[in-house]
Amino acid sequence: MSSGGWSRRRFVGALARTAAAAAALPVATACGGGAAPRSSATPTTPEAGPDASSGAGESTGPRPLFLGTYTSAEGGGKGIGLAEYDPRTGRITGRGTLTGVDDPSYLAPHPDGRTLYAVNEREEGAVTAVRLSDRTVLGSRSTGGAGPCHLSVHPGGRWLLSADYGSGSVAVHPIEDSGALGERTDLVTHSSPGPGPGQQGPHAHQFLTAPDGGHLLAVDLGTDTVYSYRLDERAGTLTEVARAHTRPGAGPRHLTFHPGGRHAYLANEVDNTVAVCAYDPDTGRLSIGEAQSTGTGAGTSHPAQILVTADGSYAYLANRGHNSLTRYAVEAGGAGLRLLDTVPVGGDFPRHIAFSPDGGLLFTANQRSGTVSVFHVDEGSGELRLTGEPFASPVAVCALPL
Repeated sequence: MSSGGWSRRRFVGALARTAAAAAALPVATACGGGAAPRSSATPTTPEAGPDASSGAGESTGPRPLFLGTYTSAEGGGKGIGLAEYDPRTGRITGRGTLTGVDDPSYLAPHPDGRTLYAVNEREEGAVTAVRLSDRTVLGSRSTGGAGPCHLSVHPGGRWLLSADYGSGSVAVHPIEDSGALGERTDLVTHSSPGPGPGQQGPHAHQFLTAPDGGHLLAVDLGTDTVYSYRLDERAGTLTEVARAHTRPGAGPRHLTFHPGGRHAYLANEVDNTVAVCAYDPDTGRLSIGEAQSTGTGAGTSHPAQILVTADGSYAYLANRGHNSLTRYAVEAGGAGLRLLDTVPVGGDFPRHIAFSPDGGLLFTANQRSGTVSVFHVDEGSGELRLTGEPFASPVAVCALPL
């Protein structure tokens, strides 16, 4: 199928980038912050920082922050941005760039903290593994599809799951003991149902494991469908077990689970809504509820990602276009969302949001302004407070605090 939709997705907002984005992280032939500074593609400097694999929940010193970008976009980055943040103040300090990784638009860590994985969001899609102890690129593997935009590690740590937006497919790769990736063990393309209104084909946008560990869910914007699979953990193959359909034209983009495991929240990019979903861990079936407001009004806004606090009390939605974060109170044990307010994100086009490991900070990667904003999260009220001036990072599309 044509990859035109994928191309538009990648470069949306490129012309609106500010001069601050071009300043960005220092593009160095060396790395600092995180673990011992070394890249397989570049020399090192003596600058060093905290160990990325140690004590992710500790808050006594600087912590690693990894930044995704598009290396092939005008004004984009040169690889994975390296930084560190103060878990008390939220202040970010740039520590260079890990080169040798193309278009790393989404990042995810291995559960053991030793390896970082990145998509290579290109026509010939791939996924790349990076050893964090010495910043060595361990190699890349083809996803078999086009434009991978999301990946996650199965909780057992043995399988990498990825979603190809351009081809509407999901892939599975084995993870070796070293953290490196083996050859793909499965590839499934979403051939039905047909594309939703305004879509030319399937667009897999997310591939994640449900809290029960027994099912994988693939969110497809192009087919208005969430597919449920079982993973054969010996062979690395997928078997579809259920489908859940949004209303036509919703354009589902991102799903996140309530910590109770029985409910999830779905951000719909195209029709600017969210939905509360019921989840059956026995069957893997998702039941999608009625569409709800994002609180952004009548203007153009495209929800990007939704997160839930670890205690299940509050949910936050990133709104591109409206350039805000919506705060919801989670009610009825996860079965309800009550809109509380929206706050300005302090940047343009918030593409990705993430909590710090202790939940005290929320990071937003703002694609068009080329910045990362950081908010303090009030433990009691869930209110957000901007910590200071946003940090410049070229075409910031992912911010991963460890």
